[in-house]
Amino acid sequence: MTRRLLGGAVAAAAVFALVTAPAANAATTSFSGAVALSNCSGSVVKPADTPLDAPALVLSNGHCLESGFPEPGQVITDQSSDRTFDLLSEDGQSSAGTVQAKKVVYATMTDTDVSLYQLTDTYAGIKDKYGVAPLELVGSHPEAGTAIDVVSGYWKKIYSCGIDGFVHELHEGDWVWKDSIRYTPGCDTIGGTSGSPIVDHETGKVIGVNNTANEDGQRCTENNPCEVDESGNVEVKPGTKYGEETYGIPACLTPASEVDLDQQGCALPKP
Repeated sequence: MTRRLLGGAVAAAAVFALVTAPAANAATTSFSGAVALSNCSGSVVKPADTPLDAPALVLSNGHCLESGFPEPGQVITDQSSDRTFDLLSEDGQSSAGTVQAKKVVYATMTDTDVSLYQLTDTYAGIKDKYGVAPLELVGSHPEAGTAIDVVSGYWKKIYSCGIDGFVHELHEGDWVWKDSIRYTPGCDTIGGTSGSPIVDHETGKVIGVNNTANEDGQRCTENNPCEVDESGNVEVKPGTKYGEETYGIPACLTPASEVDLDQQGCALPKP
């Protein structure tokens, strides 16, 4: 995997900045809750049962960490961070304010591609100061055929399509992701959209996180993931875009927005 992966590590930001930003789409889904990172996109997310006085969480990709890509098999927990995020206005055309991380509570590129930053502000504090409410992070598996919006805070653009289906294993370079989301044509995501929330168009709730695409038609190489089925058969789908499911995250979170990988029902990879 190279730094060209949809919004990769910090070194990629300069490359992506050379691309002219697309105009924002008109869509029912708004930019409320979306954030822009220095090199990626993200969102302020909250499971339904988490109290509003808990520290807020920002969801993005593991490969968007400022410290670089986690190695295969590596799981990061409680890593200090002072990273800042720009909260977008509802129409995506301006910044509603800036929030700051306290730490990375969880990040990995094993089985999934996810990072969760704990902020210095609570959900209630962000709402009071900036008028921005979190997006709800659902705990149920998404369904094929669901209409989705991929909301990029980096590009201030919403990509709309549907869930085409799910991939048993998605292989890219040395990384393997399981039960990945395959998009229908329409979500033509580009560098900088990594970490964007995948929002259920009907409910407005987060069901996944955008992470990669097969760019050049190559087989299982960096920036060219391939699909591997239960029998080990490999299929390459040039130009196809993918995301990772997030339904397993709420079962691993405490009411204080900490990650407890030993909680009942938590199946995220452990260190």
